[in-house]
Amino acid sequence: MSQDLWLQNYDAACRLSQEIAENIHERNRQQRTGGNTAKLNMTLRASLQKLKQNIAQLRETLIRASAQRHIMQAEADRRQNLVDDLATRETRLNASFNGDVSEAEPARSSLMTGGHGSGHAVNPWLVNESEETRGLGFGEIKHQQQQIIEAQDAGLDALAAVISRQKQMGQEIGNELGEQNEIIDDLAQLVDKTDSRIKNETHRVKLLDTKSASCGMLVVIVLLLVAIIVVATWQN
Repeated sequence: MSQDLWLQNYDAACRLSQEIAENIHERNRQQRTGGNTAKLNMTLRASLQKLKQNIAQLRETLIRASAQRHIMQAEADRRQNLVDDLATRETRLNASFNGDVSEAEPARSSLMTGGHGSGHAVNPWLVNESEETRGLGFGEIKHQQQQIIEAQDAGLDALAAVISRQKQMGQEIGNELGEQNEIIDDLAQLVDKTDSRIKNETHRVKLLDTKSASCGMLVVIVLLLVAIIVVATWQN
């Protein structure tokens, strides 16, 4: 199901306020470095006017939806709080744009504790800036982030290459194990055949031994008979 149109407009207004905050920060940076801020000031005035109109439209749409019972009262209250917060943000952005530090200070104190005063306008939405990006323009920050992303991509590519090599090694080891298993199976079959032949030959040897023993007995008996006959004949 698609998102509610009011919520879409609210998200667009939030993105616009964030864009304004970033442009104010860039304007202030250019002021400190002696850059030309005329174009940014013109863009900021138009964006602030548009943000004001968007907030008014959100209020009007919310009142109409609540009156016509299109949304529950709890949801209407939640959206009203969102619009109020957005209106407060718009007021602080205007104060920051106009260089009114006394108006922008509550936003600053709500976002960070401590800090030193400055004669320049303070962007209340970007005061929690890291040391790495402080004093950098948005183009420079974007370039820095792009370098970080490229480094991460390079690391991921290297990791993928290592995993690919390990996978290939695993497949080669698996193939080698398969070949070794086939050799072991062949050896087992050969041992079984050899054992069967040994058993057959052993049986034959036993038969020959039995036959040899029987022949020896017959020879002895024949010799005894011959000896008896000879003795009997000699006595006569």
